[in-house]
Amino acid sequence: MAVRLRSFAKINLGLVIGPRRDDGFHELRTLYQTLALHDRLTVEVAKGTGIEIRCAHPQVPTDESNTCHRIARRMLETMKVRARVTITIDKRLPVQGGLGAASSNAVATLVALERALKKRLTAAQHLRLAAEVGSDLPLFLVGGAVLGLGRGEVVLPLEDLPPIPCVVATPEIGVSTAQAFADWDREMAAARGAKLTLSEPSDRMREFCRASFAWLCGTPTGVPARRSRNRAEALLLDLVRAGIENDFERVVFPKYPELGVVKKALAGAGARYASLSGSGSAVYGLFASRPAAARAARKLAAQGIPAQGTVLLSRPEYWLRMSF
Repeated sequence: MAVRLRSFAKINLGLVIGPRRDDGFHELRTLYQTLALHDRLTVEVAKGTGIEIRCAHPQVPTDESNTCHRIARRMLETMKVRARVTITIDKRLPVQGGLGAASSNAVATLVALERALKKRLTAAQHLRLAAEVGSDLPLFLVGGAVLGLGRGEVVLPLEDLPPIPCVVATPEIGVSTAQAFADWDREMAAARGAKLTLSEPSDRMREFCRASFAWLCGTPTGVPARRSRNRAEALLLDLVRAGIENDFERVVFPKYPELGVVKKALAGAGARYASLSGSGSAVYGLFASRPAAARAARKLAAQGIPAQGTVLLSRPEYWLRMSF
């Protein structure tokens, strides 16, 4: 049988990079948020053995390195099931765009494979398998607004945000996350060598968490966002005042200055808040209304910047709209 699912994107509402850990990863703090933008996946199960990945996009691997292949193999081993699995990816999200597309594809594969086989793993097994394949996967087992800790794989669901309009600009640039981390490490080492005053990583991470929760509770302006007549407007105002930023911008923008130009273009088009997502290359802007977001997307397109409008996707909507 065939199971068809949407595979949604995410953005990072702020991201703080901490020290490198013993396992080679960096400690992180970030706020994940799912978007309505998506790829489409079809998972088919038949008698036999083997896993086949089909995708027309030239940058998507179709071998064992594909995240969908990796999680499908682990699931079959965990379930002790023999089957021929074919995964077809209709790629609509950018590759190496910072939108979590590959991770989202893998989680959609997990959900679809369970439905096709009519077998269920436990929530703990889901999280374990997802974390083994990649740091961003567990967030897509939750959806909506999610706090990411550890290397990003420790996820805590937060109160859902309203469907704030968003414009995602996707310049045709591929940013390597591994290289971005390496560039960050070099900059931090150079800063220490120059004896610049730097906050301790733990201090910066605590400050991010404090600012994030202050923003979500509406305390920076003193206006409780949940009780505001216009919750989205209050949240956007507080987000700016909370000073939540993405550390990757410090190393990615100098290397790819055109991405900094895109962020300025989003702000110039009326975004109340604009940021790089993950390590990029996608840059997004949050807007007060859908008409404002639509005008901004058209303005960026007229400047030769690929952009499309969407909305923040709550947890209930994330799961409700996954099937098509």
